[in-house]
Amino acid sequence: METQFADDLVVLDFETTGLSPDNGDRAIEIGAVRLRKGKPVDTFQALMNPGRRVNSFIEQYTGITNRMLQSAAPNAEVMEAFWQFLGDDNLLAHNASFDKKFLDSELSLINRNYAGQFACSLLTSRRVFSDAPNHRLGTLVSYKNLNESGDFHRALFDAQMTAKLWVSLLGEVRANLAVDDIDFDLMQCISKASKRDWLVKAKQHIN
Repeated sequence: METQFADDLVVLDFETTGLSPDNGDRAIEIGAVRLRKGKPVDTFQALMNPGRRVNSFIEQYTGITNRMLQSAAPNAEVMEAFWQFLGDDNLLAHNASFDKKFLDSELSLINRNYAGQFACSLLTSRRVFSDAPNHRLGTLVSYKNLNESGDFHRALFDAQMTAKLWVSLLGEVRANLAVDDIDFDLMQCISKASKRDWLVKAKQHIN
């Protein structure tokens, strides 16, 4: 099987009507950045109309208003376009379990599947950047002095910041392991290791 590198993937972020599709919540915005060798080469962004109003908390939290969503394409149309954009790439999200649930739910409604696997920058940062004050995306962006110009809780900006954070995480792992290329499986291994043992597990993985 061809090696899948950790710096070749699609970074994904959803804004949603609530916390879980299990409760009937839907996506209202998707943003994504495609990385090749750690460099952004393509983006995808779209609002989507879930066919219902969003509450005032979500409007204030995201800045996405019901008026903005009225003129947006329906979820099915946007998700079909994103599915074509994604292709066979692996995926990355900050708190990936959240975004994966919405991706799975929205794609299931249009009978689409995807081949890639998810990595999680939140879990990985808890191991690699264990000294950070906390592991929220905005905190980590400040902690690592990553360039920021935009609004958090908008999907494309969050995806762009997650991509920068991921590249920073990969740089730290490369420095600790003295390797040039990092495969996707290694980063998944690190995210599942304990905070104390991640470096030991990573060295075992590459040996």
